[in-house]
Amino acid sequence: MSDQILMPEGALQGVTLVGEGLNDNTSWNVVGHTYTPKVLTENVFIWHATIPDGTFVPPHIHPTQDEWITVLTGALEVEFGEACHKAGPGDTIRMPRGIAHGIFNRSGDEATCVFGVAPSRKLYDLFEALDGVTDPEELVRISALHEVDFLPPPAE
Repeated sequence: MSDQILMPEGALQGVTLVGEGLNDNTSWNVVGHTYTPKVLTENVFIWHATIPDGTFVPPHIHPTQDEWITVLTGALEVEFGEACHKAGPGDTIRMPRGIAHGIFNRSGDEATCVFGVAPSRKLYDLFEALDGVTDPEELVRISALHEVDFLPPPAE
């Protein structure tokens, strides 16, 4: 995690403006989504996401982090194994550490939301490394180095 962007404890005052990210307006293209970091400490990482219709994050596990999403616009589906949960504006999706989950936009419209993980661990660095990566095998390899484990695709 870069010291340049890590805020010391108690230094959360201030505003990250809409449309702006940390560290000179950083944003990343990760699996077709636009992620814009908003808050980063050792304890929490929060980012804004724009998720186009028809895109998804395949099922994966965060073994060291709890994750959540608050939907702002549009709708998302989150799959926990066979169970599929739908969330719309104002809803919060909870994804505890160690539980496999996949995130899908099958709504027909773009979705925007705010994601968070606690503790932040290596996720900021993962997004830096994944920016623009399109090869699925490389995405899985890089993610495993940053404490995110993708599940193998289902048998056909």
